[in-house]
Amino acid sequence: MSRRTSSFTSPPSPSSPSPPSSSSAASASFSSLHAAPRGGQLVKLISAVFYAVSSFLIIVINKTVLTNYRFPSYTFLGIGQMAFTIIILYLAKVCKAVSFQDFDKSLPVKIFPLPLLYVGNHVTGLGSTKKLSLPMFTVLRKFTILLTMILESKILRKTFSPQLVCSVLAIVFGALIAASSDLAFDAEGYTFVLLNDVFTAASGVYTKKKLGIEGLGKYGLLFYNAFIIIIPTILASAYTGDLEKAIMFKGWLSLSFIVYFLLSCAMGFVLMYSIVLCSHYNSALTTTVIGAIKNVAVAYIGMFIGGDYVFSWPNFIGLNICISGGLVYSYLTFHGGSSAQTANQEEGKLRVHVVEEDRAEKSQFSDVLTLQSVRPAV
Repeated sequence: MSRRTSSFTSPPSPSSPSPPSSSSAASASFSSLHAAPRGGQLVKLISAVFYAVSSFLIIVINKTVLTNYRFPSYTFLGIGQMAFTIIILYLAKVCKAVSFQDFDKSLPVKIFPLPLLYVGNHVTGLGSTKKLSLPMFTVLRKFTILLTMILESKILRKTFSPQLVCSVLAIVFGALIAASSDLAFDAEGYTFVLLNDVFTAASGVYTKKKLGIEGLGKYGLLFYNAFIIIIPTILASAYTGDLEKAIMFKGWLSLSFIVYFLLSCAMGFVLMYSIVLCSHYNSALTTTVIGAIKNVAVAYIGMFIGGDYVFSWPNFIGLNICISGGLVYSYLTFHGGSSAQTANQEEGKLRVHVVEEDRAEKSQFSDVLTLQSVRPAV
């Protein structure tokens, strides 16, 4: 009995590793819980900035091609962007730089209705860019935010705080004020940009929904969207005469125009990739809001370049209301993200506390069993 008791009470050997304490394990668990959201927030921010820069650049480049060089076919420009997307992603897949599933019969069903929304977004976006001045284009594009919020609530079953809803309504109200004084009113241009709002909102929401499909991923969505609709778009362009106008365009003899056209094609791919990337790491609504904030720079730059902006005080005031509403929305969005992060950290603390309690109970139970095992037989 004495031998058993002494072996039980003897301290552990210095050479034997001591088990980690519950406090150190809890600290490690909390550190990992704290570090993960910070890394996630950085990725979200980078993807959002990437989308904002890409969207800004392609609007300026498209405006130069369609307005300054007077290129007659925005449909053909969209075809060039689709072709560039297909070529780049196919070469990347062959070189094994990216991976996505091969084509099969189930793919059209998997990604529907994204191809239709994709081509509608391309055609109406380029058409409205050609017909409207840059400031008016960016103002009317604010309606995309409201439409995205409605579609997310209906399709993705998301809810929004009253403050976010009020900021969106402020953006729309400012857009209405700005648009009401547009002296260069163009009915076709307004129709194009409002249709573009619908297609953009629906495309963003369905992109977020389809990103979770197994085997498709970001690159598969981009590739098969362009692959499925490029042939129908070419046929439609040939039927309407746009294809012939584009081929006969005299600007093909200008090296500077060719450079801008190729830049537009490349930026079409970059923009679509940045949209998918931003939607992957953020929400569809956040992607739309980032686009609205980007429009701050586009709107003010458009007052000095392009030569088609007609100044009026209602337009200027409405534009600034839109910008203010967008900034308030962005603040609320990022503040909400911070709150969610804090909530996750608090939840992590609670889980660590529960683990500590559970570990302490197991330790006490283990001590009781050990004492019972060394108790002498009667």
